[in-house]
Amino acid sequence: MAGSVIRWISLPFAIGVGTSFALRATISQGVSEAPFLVFMGVALSITAFPVLARILAELKLLTTDVGRMAMSAAAVNDMAAWILLALAIALSSSGRSPLVSLWVLLCGSGFVLCCTVILPYFFNWMAQSCPEGEPVNELYVTATLATVLAAGFVTDAIGIHALFGAFVVGVIVPKEGPFASALVEKVEDLVSGLFLPLYFVSSGLKTNVATISGLKSWGLLVLVIFNACFGKIVGTLVVSVLCKIPLQESLALAFLMNTKGLVELIVLNIGKDRKVLNDQTFAIMVLMAIFTTFITTPLVIAVYKPAKRMAKSDYKYKTIKRKDMNTQLRLLVCFHSTRNVPSLLNLIEASRGIGKREGISLHALHLMELTERPSAILMVQKTKMNGLPFWNKGGHSSNANQIVIAFEAYEQLSRVSIRPMTTVSPFSNIHEDICTSAEEKQSAMIILPFHKHPRVDGTWENTRFEFRSINRRVLDHAPCSVGILVDRGLGGSTHVAASNVASTITMLFFGGRDDQEALAYALRMAEHPGINLTIVRFYLEIFEDVGEIVSVPINENPSAPKNVSEDENFFSEVKQKIANNSSIKFEERGVNSYNGIVDVVGGYGGCNLFLVGRISEGQVAVTLNSVKCECRELGPVCNMLTFPEFSTSASVLVVQQYNSQRNLNRASSTRVAVYSEEDLENNS
Repeated sequence: MAGSVIRWISLPFAIGVGTSFALRATISQGVSEAPFLVFMGVALSITAFPVLARILAELKLLTTDVGRMAMSAAAVNDMAAWILLALAIALSSSGRSPLVSLWVLLCGSGFVLCCTVILPYFFNWMAQSCPEGEPVNELYVTATLATVLAAGFVTDAIGIHALFGAFVVGVIVPKEGPFASALVEKVEDLVSGLFLPLYFVSSGLKTNVATISGLKSWGLLVLVIFNACFGKIVGTLVVSVLCKIPLQESLALAFLMNTKGLVELIVLNIGKDRKVLNDQTFAIMVLMAIFTTFITTPLVIAVYKPAKRMAKSDYKYKTIKRKDMNTQLRLLVCFHSTRNVPSLLNLIEASRGIGKREGISLHALHLMELTERPSAILMVQKTKMNGLPFWNKGGHSSNANQIVIAFEAYEQLSRVSIRPMTTVSPFSNIHEDICTSAEEKQSAMIILPFHKHPRVDGTWENTRFEFRSINRRVLDHAPCSVGILVDRGLGGSTHVAASNVASTITMLFFGGRDDQEALAYALRMAEHPGINLTIVRFYLEIFEDVGEIVSVPINENPSAPKNVSEDENFFSEVKQKIANNSSIKFEERGVNSYNGIVDVVGGYGGCNLFLVGRISEGQVAVTLNSVKCECRELGPVCNMLTFPEFSTSASVLVVQQYNSQRNLNRASSTRVAVYSEEDLENNS
């Protein structure tokens, strides 16, 4: 890899040196030749490692082969660039005597040698003195930051630059363990929130675009941009093809290696401070860096579309409802924070099918947003080689440690084996990770938390608006059934052990596939000895003075007669299975209006959990579907149960059954709405 990277750097560096001759002959007359040649070579051959990491993370390429090659090459590229930068600085500060340049280079080499020999012992001792799970001594963090400042002072005194000393120390500091996590946590907000923006502002104030005037100046700008892109893209492409990398991946790698950014600005600012770059040359180089970075993402998206992992779309059980109920139940449970964990564990405990031969297989997916914090990139880099969501037990977050403890305690108290995972993605496309994980794990259902949580007075408070958008997208694209848990404190704030479970569950059945799926899940839960299940089936009770309810055009839903037949067949099978089960009660209730439905459901408000289908079908459901829903992703029944006027402390699990035709018919369906971003805002 190192040899290939050196070859990748050689062509753009040579082109940068050639470009410097054109600039010195036109707009950079009078500058020192040697440092100017090196500065231009470094500026055109460098790859911005931090910016590249962010681009790869946002494109979900960080754990692919292309992403790993790009990150490795950029790291080696950065090391070579910093060495060349030190050479350029030494040359620019040498004055007229070549002995000064030699002295600076020797002192710089001695500094690097001393750092690599001495500092690792101190840093490793600090890291070993910080055990996992205990707070890091603030003295260690202070000593590390003081070392960074001292190294910067030494290199500045030598005549290189303070940034070079800080970079060397940063390379030596341990990257794993609680010490590194604590150091990042202490520094990243100050650096990324204050110092980094100020540095960009300072660079912007130094950039005078007005100096680029006239045909000659704009022609030189085009020449610099062309040479920068040609050198990096062609050089990387040729070496990649010689290394037998596929053409598509070679193109993507070439565009990625053309990324400029923070490191480029550092080089340019140092060059301007050392009077190697004048105002016009500096402005041209800054615009080149902006342009090459701007075009990277669109070009990579255009040329590289990695084949999706082999989706196990043909796996057998994509729903809870199935002929053989003794098969293993696979669930993917998603959560955002520790707030969701106790209720989800209690729901899992009730769902684990104690009487089943194969029981339950569970994967818990922690959804984390890919933020601008540098630690987010560090977490993404710890993903598995196959790019799947991962579980980071070495994270510095206290919430992560609490979650680990919660799942480990549950595993010890039950027979359920949980594999916790974490995915770090932008919330705009994190639903892709959820759906892909469900396919990879062959899950029968994805369970998501509702985007609101109850207040003490019974009203609902938004957790984050983005969570609602995630739920809607998962409902639209899920490869299996989906459940949304509207939590009102299911089982309390702590996990309830199996021996202490004593819950009452009510399943409201109106008709349709979603209701059948919810009923199948309820029957699974009823196998737990501490669960009492009540199945309430609604039917249309017609009187002579029914009024408007009689004139409802039921035939507008062409699938209604078919679903009624399916409901009857399904219920006949259910009644046979539950005939001798004393923990399951079956009731039929006749209603002829929406108010009648509310009155009947209100009589079951003392239960612990309601199970409902998202979109009910049939004659009674016509009345429900005519009511405007505040949260349409929950469906009309769940919306009724979450109204402030509906007095209950029961949680609600709303279920949508997987249907391969659901997405195909979504545009023409009268039951299911297509949600736009404007719709999301209006209903928030």
